Formats: sequence, C-alpha cells, structure tokens
Amino acid sequence: MTLAETPGRIEPCLLDEIEPRIVDRVAAISSASQALGARLHPRSAGSLAELARVMNCYYSNLIEGHNTTPREIERALHDRLDVTEDRRNLQLEARAHIRLQREIDRQFAAGALPEPASIAFVRWLHRSFYEGAPEAMLDVPGAGGRIVRMVPGEFRHDANHEVSVGRHAPPSPASVVAFMEHFERRYRFEPMGAGSRITAIAAAHHRLNYIHPFLDGNGRVSRLMSHAMALQAGIGAHGLWSISRGLARGLESREDYKRMMDNADTPRRGDLDGRVNLSRAALAEFTAWFLEVCLDQITFMAGLLELETLIARLQLYVRRRGLEAQAIPLLEQTLLRGEIRRGDATRITGLRERSARDLLAGLVKDGILGSETPKGPVSLRFPLHAVEILFPNLYPET
Repeated sequence: MTLAETPGRIEPCLLDEIEPRIVDRVAAISSASQALGARLHPRSAGSLAELARVMNCYYSNLIEGHNTTPREIERALHDRLDVTEDRRNLQLEARAHIRLQREIDRQFAAGALPEPASIAFVRWLHRSFYEGAPEAMLDVPGAGGRIVRMVPGEFRHDANHEVSVGRHAPPSPASVVAFMEHFERRYRFEPMGAGSRITAIAAAHHRLNYIHPFLDGNGRVSRLMSHAMALQAGIGAHGLWSISRGLARGLESREDYKRMMDNADTPRRGDLDGRVNLSRAALAEFTAWFLEVCLDQITFMAGLLELETLIARLQLYVRRRGLEAQAIPLLEQTLLRGEIRRGDATRITGLRERSARDLLAGLVKDGILGSETPKGPVSLRFPLHAVEILFPNLYPET
C-alpha cells in the first residue's frame, strides 16, 4: 500500500512537544472550566446544561449550513413539527442531536462514558444520531454523483463510497477501518495525562474529519465526540458550555473553522516540520486555535452564569414579563436551592396561601418554572422567551 492508503497518513496524531502558548491555554481552560457554574446548585446547573445542549445543536446545525432557528428547535423538543418536509427534517435532525448529547451527559454523570475516540463509540454516535431518520436524510451523494443510501453507524466500505471534501481526498473506503483502528489507538485517553487529553481533543477533532469515515454526518459526529472528550478530560463543566458555538463563530470571523481545518490538512512543509506525512506546525496551529476557542466559550458562559449576574437578570425578567414583584424572591430561591416545594411559596413570598399558589401557577404557566409532576417541587426552566432576557447573545438573533 502507498502512504496515501496507510494509517500513517494521519500522523502526527499528537504533538511530541507542547509549546508554551498551548501549555498556557491548557492551564487556563482547566482552571476556568473548574470554576464554571461552581456556585450553582446542581439542579439549577442541570437545567442550564439543557439550555447549552440546545445552543450546541443550533450552532452545529449552522456549521452544516442548516439554519434551524431556536424557536424551531424548541418546538421540535415538544414534538411540534413543521408541516413542510424540509423544515420538519431539520427539526428532526436538531431533536436527534439534543437527545444524543443528553445521553452522553447522562453516561458521563453515571461514570459509564466509554472511550470517546473508540470505534465503538464513534459508530454509536453516528447510528444514534440517524436512528429513525427519514429516507431523505439518508440518501447522500456517492461516487460519480450517484445517490447512495447511508446506513447509520456504518463506515464507508465499497467503491460507491468514494468522497471528496473540497480539496481533500479522504482515505479510500477499503482503508477506512484500518485508519479508524489507528485513530482509536492514538487517541485513547486511558494512557494519557490530564494535559495531553486536553490537547488530544483538538487533534482528534481534525483527524476524524480527515478520515471522513461515514458517507455523511462526520462533522456532527466529530463535534459530539469532542463534547464527550471534553467531559472525559475534566473540562466539560457538566455540559455548561458549547464547543459548536465557538467553532461556528470563530475568533476573528465565521470562516475561521473552515480555514483552520483546511490548513491542518497541509502536508509536511520540509525537514523542520516533523518526520511524517502531515505538517506538525499546522497541527500545532490548529490545536492552539481550537483551545483558544474553548477558552473563549468557557469564559463567555462564566460571565452569563455568574451567580449575582444571573440573579440580577431574573429580576429583570420579572419586570420585563410584567410579573408580580413577589416572583423575584421565589425565582432567586429556586435558583439557589435547585428546587422548592410548592408549599414553601407562602413563606418565601410573604403572600397568603392562595395568592402564593396563584403566583406559582402563573410562573409555571409562563414557563420559567416547571416540575416533573403536577404537585411536585418546581425548578427553573429556560424557554426561549426567557433565554432572550436571561442569556443575551447566545444566538445571533432569536
């Protein structure tokens, strides 16, 4: 086999020496992610993590050129799908993303998340994302412009599965398994130290897209894999920040992601640029950029989730929505305690029992509070109309 068809084509997979700028970013990410949401009650943080999943989905779709609006995503989560096929399919896509990320987060919290770069996990991501997808989402262009039916979770494997991505020609279908076996060996977290795990997230993100193991959906899978790797590397902050938002927005422009991914495809530039196929310098540039994007998003979310700031915005929310002033202490206590029993509303608000009950019912109807059962304790919820006030700038527009 030629070099183009051997797994060594994706080397270097990891940086042999870590530059000071990357070391500094790893340290800053570790510190900032540990502090993110640390003062929030776990139940409140859980509600905010669901908001981050919607945000991650929105921006991941945007990267793919699928502009599913936040309102469409919210309706999809409540099974209110559009009547037109194109918009409905985008909603199904969004709902699948959120449900899958929710399951990743659940597995991590239960201590059951597998190696994120393993073949089994990568194939599970793809299979789960496309499970139950309409046929229109599974019919994709193959070799020679033919339409090929994609099988969820199945790697490219026959002649009709030849693809090209811009200027990049991924490995042939016959060699995908060998490349992915090499990928799994190189990006297993188990033997790595904490810092190496963080830098590996960036490298694995690019190299998975370079291999392009599936006919379609590789970008989505890589971003969900990066999310899982961040959790496993200890910088996921329980899902309170979104890598996709950072990749979609970039640091200087929205073209950054595409440009940096393309640059990381660069072959070795000479004897001073490593000893393998791809450019070590380009991988270092991509890693530094990717980690800066991560730090930027963690810092952004830290500003929004700072406790005093969040309480002030809850107060603003009450005024903007024309709610009774007694709703303020009720929402503040729910944020601080994670949830409150319905019977506590009288004591917290100072209202008579019936008035407190009516106020609570109004907040539930508004959507800012919710509960698992009609008489169960209530906790904060973040419907889109609340997000627009409580978390400005999450989306370009809502």
